[in-house]
Amino acid sequence: MRIDIGCGSNKEKGYLGIDLVEGPEVDIVCDINQGIPLSDNSVEFVMASRVLPYVSDLFAVMSEIQRICVHKAVVCILAPYTHSFYHMSNPTFKQKFDEYTPRYFTGQFFQPTQSPISPEIPDYPAPIPPFDYRLLRMELFYQIPYQQSLYEIEELEMLKTLQANVVHEIMYHFTVSKKEITIQELEFMSRMRYPEPRAVIERRLRSSQQDFF
Repeated sequence: MRIDIGCGSNKEKGYLGIDLVEGPEVDIVCDINQGIPLSDNSVEFVMASRVLPYVSDLFAVMSEIQRICVHKAVVCILAPYTHSFYHMSNPTFKQKFDEYTPRYFTGQFFQPTQSPISPEIPDYPAPIPPFDYRLLRMELFYQIPYQQSLYEIEELEMLKTLQANVVHEIMYHFTVSKKEITIQELEFMSRMRYPEPRAVIERRLRSSQQDFF
């Protein structure tokens, strides 16, 4: 089963739509802060596009997602990048997302070779959470003045470290770990292609059209 959490009126095709508000695209109406009415180990892919910043208790929601997922299910999260003024000032955003976030989702962090670095957290080490999500891929989507075609990756890395408003959104693909997963398995999984939110597909299309013209 594939589920689209916070689907609204734009449910991903072929997914079971879950949302707080009833609508024609919504299959299950529920508050994910209170739980998700699905059986244990029943989901193999989770799409959570632009929804998790609004939850009250991120750890409770991530624990519930892990409960309903099978071992090695994939969870795709698209979220506003926290180091942006208009994201910082949004009073409805209760959770923050950046390159450090994957360190807080596991007690055994894995850094994929083909992904931006999730930096270590030396001063206030991340506590071991009540779930285990291993990072497979992380991608940054930059603000219009900082399109990747205009800058080298090293320049963008320096810019986003020194100033705000460089990155607009961040996307992660995690795998749910309920049993032991080897580094070799994780590296193999990190090189696979996975579904992406419609918003990301549309962004890539706009970007390619701008580059063409």
